[in-house]
Amino acid sequence: MLTEYTITYSTQNEYDALVNGAFWQFLIIPEENETQQLVQWHMDSNLQLSQNESINGLGFKTIHAQTKDRFTEADFKASFQVQKKSSNPFDFIPNQNLEMDYMEIQSLAFRTKHEIYLRRTGFTDLPIEFAAIFPFDSNKNIFENLMGLNHWVFVYLFFKTDVTHVDTPLKEIIEKRHGVCQDFTHLFLAIARANNIPTRYVSGYLHQGNGYFGDSQMHAWAEAYVPQAGWVGFDPTNDILVADDHIKICHGLDYSDCSPLKGVVYSSGNNKTSHSIEVRDSQQ
Repeated sequence: MLTEYTITYSTQNEYDALVNGAFWQFLIIPEENETQQLVQWHMDSNLQLSQNESINGLGFKTIHAQTKDRFTEADFKASFQVQKKSSNPFDFIPNQNLEMDYMEIQSLAFRTKHEIYLRRTGFTDLPIEFAAIFPFDSNKNIFENLMGLNHWVFVYLFFKTDVTHVDTPLKEIIEKRHGVCQDFTHLFLAIARANNIPTRYVSGYLHQGNGYFGDSQMHAWAEAYVPQAGWVGFDPTNDILVADDHIKICHGLDYSDCSPLKGVVYSSGNNKTSHSIEVRDSQQ
């Protein structure tokens, strides 16, 4: 079964001083994969722009936009139409041979192949004093441990906006136990990688019609490599496996690889940026 989603991304940028030209990179185009197809998209602005689509270093589509206008306000509105194929996130049989599971992830060949997503980053380096905060159980298979971790992060952290920011260290998130989806995801990644599980940070859109936790910006979740199954999506913010309501844009090591907006602005002074996201399905 196919479900069609319409996604509207809006951002408003206000600058204290006059801007004399700017360049932006938007990482907001939904990925095309086995379960989702991008039907069409367009982006409008209050500025005169030259814009083009390109591929970034991780292989995901970006929008490059440039203007020579002089301005104090830059508004962008992008719309995407996506078709998603219904899928069952439990449609695989986890390996019941526990010894084989753990031997595989500890092998040199496995660690070499997945080295990039085993790396600890500034966002996902688990502080030594919290090394045992969620120990994996060797009597359970890797998928069961990851399901347990997904639930544990959901219970341990409390979803609350405006208490963390993009640079909040993991130690502070663990100690204060509040955050948004990117914080839930970074904690999941940190613990999984500390237990030798390759994991990816995923940025995307979430259809919140089913009452999920999230906010008015991008949603974030994790993908973990499960032996015998491959990459499986985990959403610790909502304690679920990733399925039809998750629309993927990209993945990377952490938030820094998936930031939706980067740019160079020729100006001085401060600026204020706000974002909003709306995801609607064909039945709404």
